Amino acid sequence: MSSPTPSTLRVGRRYRANRLDGPYDAIIIGSGIGGLTAAACLSKMGKKVIVLEQHYTAGGFTHSYDRNGYEWDVGVHYIGDMGAKHTLARRLFDYVTDSKLQWAAMDDHYDRLFIGNRQIDLVAGPEAFANELKSQFPGEEQAIDSYLDYLSQVAKAMPGVTLAKILPNLLARPFRHLARRKAPDFLNRTTREVLETLTGNQELIAALTGQWGDNGLVPDDSSFIIHALIARHYLYGGYYPVGGASEMAKTIIPVIQQGGGEVFTYADVKEILIDNGKAVGVRMADGQAIHAPAVISNAGVFNTFGPLLPESAPHKAFYQNKLGQVQRSMASVCLYIGLQDTAENLKLPKTNFWIYPGADYRGQVESFLAAPDSHDIPLTYISFPSAKDPSFTERYPGRATIEIVAPGPFEWYQDWADQPWGKRGEDYEAKKEAYAQRLLEKLYEKMPHLRGKVDYYELSTPLSTDYFCRYSTGEIYGLDHTPQRFEQDWLKPKTRLPGLYLTGQDIMTCGVVGAMIGGLLTTVAVSGLKGLPLAKKMFVG
Repeated sequence: MSSPTPSTLRVGRRYRANRLDGPYDAIIIGSGIGGLTAAACLSKMGKKVIVLEQHYTAGGFTHSYDRNGYEWDVGVHYIGDMGAKHTLARRLFDYVTDSKLQWAAMDDHYDRLFIGNRQIDLVAGPEAFANELKSQFPGEEQAIDSYLDYLSQVAKAMPGVTLAKILPNLLARPFRHLARRKAPDFLNRTTREVLETLTGNQELIAALTGQWGDNGLVPDDSSFIIHALIARHYLYGGYYPVGGASEMAKTIIPVIQQGGGEVFTYADVKEILIDNGKAVGVRMADGQAIHAPAVISNAGVFNTFGPLLPESAPHKAFYQNKLGQVQRSMASVCLYIGLQDTAENLKLPKTNFWIYPGADYRGQVESFLAAPDSHDIPLTYISFPSAKDPSFTERYPGRATIEIVAPGPFEWYQDWADQPWGKRGEDYEAKKEAYAQRLLEKLYEKMPHLRGKVDYYELSTPLSTDYFCRYSTGEIYGLDHTPQRFEQDWLKPKTRLPGLYLTGQDIMTCGVVGAMIGGLLTTVAVSGLKGLPLAKKMFVG
């Protein structure tokens, strides 16, 4: 069986030891959006930063790839809060890209939920959002208004949660205590617990939590913090980067280079170097040592405190113990689809589809995982990137793309985990094909006119996520966003090892903007008092 044709979309400069141009002020492991954000912010503060990415292209889950004449994003299905320049998310993007990244609005009905036989649209704007739900759920007006108020209360409480991440320990503990006293008592309870204080209508609860796939945890288990942050993030609609997801890295890297820094690909870090109890650099797969006074890991806590940190490192046992207190998030598969016609001709919407068999999300997930062949897929998410990106037809005339994401446990595919990418054999391909067909049928159920129009498709599994992004069980959202996760005071930028810092989604929350805020917090932690003006500029304006 021949391997798939490699993607030609490559962002970043290929690593060679002779291309290093130190000394560097900071080394960043991993070029996901959290790492790129930290690198750009530090560069703007006059620091020379090197970003080391083991993949062939930069961007982490924000990269794109092309094959067979099509292009897909791997994780940037939509971004909220881009319609107004005063939002934190927009300020951050404009800052790290020098305002070079442009955005296209999706339809006002940005998310469409199919819950059993019921269709419910999530509409941009708080008033329109509420009115649409009230028309669907008469008699629940008070619950819906209270829900929106709860989202606002969480938003007001988050600066306290965020600031505690960068304060020194002696200050952080009393500050956290004070912040919790001022926060609403529902802040870090489970999403379902909170919503059931507002309504007993299970279909309304299902509608309000219909985006649970954006963090990968059913509302029975997720913290209301993550639910509220995601719901509020999209409350004013969804947006898509003009030119596709890869434009994020393309527009950030020049900012890093302006400070003398660089983003290297094929740059595989094997070990964090420790000297006299301090992180002083990294060792590459080719044996090259690179030194800097700050080492920032965007590789996730399991990688950072696992294989990257030497066994002899101080506090290794402490962090290994802490890893037992958090869980990896769900794994998924993604079906990438290409069609030989335009999105306009095919009537592809700028609206995401969320398809559920019914309102019992936890029960459906449990039944499916126990017997996947006998139960319906509990969550099918369909995105139409070529419809969202106004430049797609210019780049790929007469073509369109669709992406379908669904749960896909690592355990289904682990028998092939040791086999090389693209050459895992016929049994693996047959297993992928069977699931791909089920997902295609989900698409045809909602859009029957597309049957017979699909030109190309391929299924990506958790093994691909591990191979390209080093998340060993395919956990695309990093850590599960349970209430317990938000009680972990060690999930912050500054570690117990001097010189070693964390960034990205594990220190704050998942999602593009969550990881970017992680990058911002890490910049402030590394910079100390010099970082406070930047924090004020981003958080206050």
